[in-house]
Amino acid sequence: MKVIVTLSCTECKRKNYSTTKNKRTKPDKLEFKKYCRFCKTHTLHKETK
Repeated sequence: MKVIVTLSCTECKRKNYSTTKNKRTKPDKLEFKKYCRFCKTHTLHKETK
């Protein structure tokens, strides 16, 4: 049961990335440290709706 989720930057709140996740194995919200082109640095990106 894979679902497409959107990742948004915690600093500027913009939606930068989309990825898939398996809800059965990862019920929590995803968090990745990724590059934000608006902040021009690596920031924490969290899952949004």
